[in-house]
Amino acid sequence: MAAPESESPAAAGTHLLAALMPPSVRVAEANHDVDAPLLPPEAAHISGASARRRAEFATVRYLAGRALAELGLARPVMVPGPMGEPAWPDGVVGSLTHCLGYRAAAVARAREVTALGIDAEPSRPLARGVLERIASPAERENVCALAEALPGVAGDRLLFSIKEAVYKAWFPRARKSLRFADAEVDIRPDGAFMVRLAMGPDGCAELTGRWAAGGDLLASAVVMKASV
Repeated sequence: MAAPESESPAAAGTHLLAALMPPSVRVAEANHDVDAPLLPPEAAHISGASARRRAEFATVRYLAGRALAELGLARPVMVPGPMGEPAWPDGVVGSLTHCLGYRAAAVARAREVTALGIDAEPSRPLARGVLERIASPAERENVCALAEALPGVAGDRLLFSIKEAVYKAWFPRARKSLRFADAEVDIRPDGAFMVRLAMGPDGCAELTGRWAAGGDLLASAVVMKASV
């Protein structure tokens, strides 16, 4: 699933995603780009991109390195895979996200967390017609109900963010594309959501997650804890 381009900068909310995570997940966040060096294969991969794209590409990898360091691990070469997925060290799950003015990386040991997906978006409505392409009738009703309960939250954008986080958690396990229609989302005003997958990883048809709003940002996270 491809995200629509964000055009306005995100404001405060540097610790927005960290607040959604259990202690087993390490998160590094920033609300600006940093002048971080890339490893040679990464620099070659991104060399033809715009300066803006190169900056966000480098920043999320710098943040990934910070998060991995909290696990006592070095950052590997992180050239995106065929579906844009980042590479992680063996025994680690992780996820990256960026929108204008905000970048984040989250990682965890695979023995503690089996799947991890994060996403951040500007808290503003989607462009006209996008909601109809990504949402089922039940999801559109859910977005309307959320607007009544929380009028300051762009529910359609939040739905998009949650589906992005679900995809990032799901793809590394299933190694198959996920359509918007494959994930049926139920967003709750208390900051929780449930997702029913048409093609769940390892036969698991339901996921749960958390979302938050802060400044002009929306953030969502899916964390599948390992069975004890």
